[in-house]
Amino acid sequence: MPAPLSVGIEEEFLLVDPVDRSLRPEGPQVATAVADELGRRVGTELTRYQVEGRTDPHIHLGEALAELRSVRAALARAAAGRGLRIASSGSPITGLVAPVPLTPGSRYAESLSLFRALDDEQSACACHVHVGVADPREAIEVSNHLRPWLATLTALGANSPYWDGRDTGYASWRTTTWGRWPVAGPPPYFDSPAHFQELVDELILTRTVLDRGGLYWDVRPSHHLPTVEVRVADAALAPEDTVLLAAVVRALVATALGAVRAGEPAPRPAPEILRAASWRAARDGLAGRALDPLTRRLVPAAEQVERMLRALSPALAQHGDLDFVRDQWKRLRTHGGGADRQRAAYRCRSSLPDVVDHVIAATCPSQAPPATTLGAPT
Repeated sequence: MPAPLSVGIEEEFLLVDPVDRSLRPEGPQVATAVADELGRRVGTELTRYQVEGRTDPHIHLGEALAELRSVRAALARAAAGRGLRIASSGSPITGLVAPVPLTPGSRYAESLSLFRALDDEQSACACHVHVGVADPREAIEVSNHLRPWLATLTALGANSPYWDGRDTGYASWRTTTWGRWPVAGPPPYFDSPAHFQELVDELILTRTVLDRGGLYWDVRPSHHLPTVEVRVADAALAPEDTVLLAAVVRALVATALGAVRAGEPAPRPAPEILRAASWRAARDGLAGRALDPLTRRLVPAAEQVERMLRALSPALAQHGDLDFVRDQWKRLRTHGGGADRQRAAYRCRSSLPDVVDHVIAATCPSQAPPATTLGAPT
């Protein structure tokens, strides 16, 4: 095992009116209101419906959890100052206004010019986990080793069953919408850093992406930090869900890094199988079946997660995360993943406003309840 690795987390949130539960385009204002308190830990997103919270790098995930809660609480206070709430869901639950209001800036304007209506789907929210890997060659090889597990992470983090006021039938509709982008989903297998750079240069030259920040693969070497960035998961309901994901991602990177340094080649499942596994994970989440990219067999999704966790036990133990991960996984097995819990909230009264309220409360328990209740039970 390599030495303990640092981990940093980025979470994207929706801004919601607590009365009618619609999205509100006040991301830049909320970010500005809390900028003095959070500094670089807050940022804007492409749409004004969103705001981003970030943590510093941490070795001990107990500290990361405390910071996540603190950042969420600060954003919630800033949103409340404008009569709004923050909601951590991979997709908007109620109806969208299209085209979406974009955050001012030349890069966002250039994105709209190039990608057009695809930007309307950028209201989806993700959780990105950065794990410290400074060597570019090792970062590329770690990416290769992580490819077979990306679909399992999608299932673990699925939290976007609703889109535009209806149940999509998917656990992670965000994953499906991101699949429409020209550079998204499971990344290619890279033979070397030169191979990676050559492909990226061609994608930029051909105006397929704006720059390295536009590489929307599920895992990539970060374009601005000495990290491997895993981008596969929806924004998580509760901070504990986010830190569970971060612990698993770090253990995957640590295990892969050990294999890289031992000279072990990465498995090379076919791209078509990786794409199929990603689709299956987005559809079923934790409640259905998963396609194992290595055996090409369908297995219960929970069984696939447990197989992954068994393989990661040494890395989880080394980082002091084993007990936390076991406890949180037991919680998800009992109560369901984010998508399951959103649907459970709906089933009580067949009410989408109830789902929004559940997400608001899970995002930050200190947020006040809505001023009025919409959506009579049916």
